[in-house]
Amino acid sequence: MSPKFGTSGLRGLVTELTADLLADHIRAFLAACPLGTGLYVARDLRPSSPAIAELVIAAALQEGVTVTDCGAVPTPALALAAMGAGAAAVMVTGSHIPADRNGLKFYTPAGEITKQDEAAILAALGRSSGRANARLATDTNAGQAWVNRYVTAFGGGALAGRRIGVWSHSAVSRDLLRDALAALGALTVEVGRSDEFIPVDTEAVPGWARQAIRQWVVDHGLDALVSTDGDGDRPLLADERGEVIPGDILGQITARVLTADTVVTPLTSNTGAELSGHFARVIRTRIGSPFVIAGMAGAGLGRRVVGYEANGGFLLGFDACLSGPLPALATRDSLLPILATLVAAGKSSLSRLVSAEPSRFTAADRLENVDPSASGALVRRMAEDATLLDSLLSSLGEETDTIDVTDGLRVHLHSGRILHIRPSGNAPELRIYVEAEDARSANEVLGIACQRVGEMISSAHRED
Repeated sequence: MSPKFGTSGLRGLVTELTADLLADHIRAFLAACPLGTGLYVARDLRPSSPAIAELVIAAALQEGVTVTDCGAVPTPALALAAMGAGAAAVMVTGSHIPADRNGLKFYTPAGEITKQDEAAILAALGRSSGRANARLATDTNAGQAWVNRYVTAFGGGALAGRRIGVWSHSAVSRDLLRDALAALGALTVEVGRSDEFIPVDTEAVPGWARQAIRQWVVDHGLDALVSTDGDGDRPLLADERGEVIPGDILGQITARVLTADTVVTPLTSNTGAELSGHFARVIRTRIGSPFVIAGMAGAGLGRRVVGYEANGGFLLGFDACLSGPLPALATRDSLLPILATLVAAGKSSLSRLVSAEPSRFTAADRLENVDPSASGALVRRMAEDATLLDSLLSSLGEETDTIDVTDGLRVHLHSGRILHIRPSGNAPELRIYVEAEDARSANEVLGIACQRVGEMISSAHRED
């Protein structure tokens, strides 16, 4: 799959992210989008990221743009620093995808780029200003400022007495997570630190990781375990039993803690926000943070609006106040939903807190190394051919109620469950989501659906 520019920025195989291609996208971004006071750059911990960051910095300097290098810090920390300085930003990261891939995420001084910005960047490819080299500065405080933001908001003793594990793996946020928890009074225990990059998708946590999390929680007597994806904008939180809490449930709880009145979330998030009765309005969007941001912008002035995705990434659209001030942050963040949920549980258990939410649970997985054209063709065929869709649903013991093709194929079933199948927009993967009345049912249906859809793809390949 050749490098692709879209909802999550530029992504592709490291071998195909050439210096010329990267420089062309940087020049296009600088030409098409507002830069404010300059450009901030940061990176995750995958092996290819330092070299790519150097290429990004060099390309921007050659365009006459002042660059501030923040080093290895989480994406939301970079965005916070850049927006605070009135600057644009580029994060070098492949997020949760494997180490043989990487990419760039782009930010204007207002936050994540919009779909309009994306179109403008694509239209500007091939341009160059030819300006003289500019100044290079460094910012060594971006990560700590991200931590301080939440210590101020929640208060120094908010997690006193809690024993919390931090699955460090290779996340760029790992040390800052520990710093934040300790500053809020928690006792932290580090587990699973790795010098090799481990791709962690918080929306589809694999079985081996779930098993390891359960064992760490038991072995260390933990009240909870936390982590993030590689670049620190998607949270992972497990309860006192080692059970991973779905990201959309983290979003619901966090929105309630912030006393939001309007929630914006993609179709793939469970329907608990509507059923909870806590929010005046729930706006559904296509999948991807740019669509969530657009929905938040359209919610209306004066609204206490937030956004979140099924992966748990949370966007704060208004200036909130908890124990201290918490200004708006127009980018996907992991630390806010982790801390808000832990604080909301208080001295009680996380599992009890989750049990108070509406009984709607999502489970998600992905079929990897699936050609996007093949996965797209299969989804279109199922949407158009009732016989093909019925063959899938019969293996699940289900029947169709209604179909939504807003983003992939979303099937509302007679049982009240939901099956959603869509090609990934930034990786050679086919994503499958299931919403059901309890976590076990959601995971059981998901397993069968993944197996059956995988067989359909294999069959289609043999026919070709």
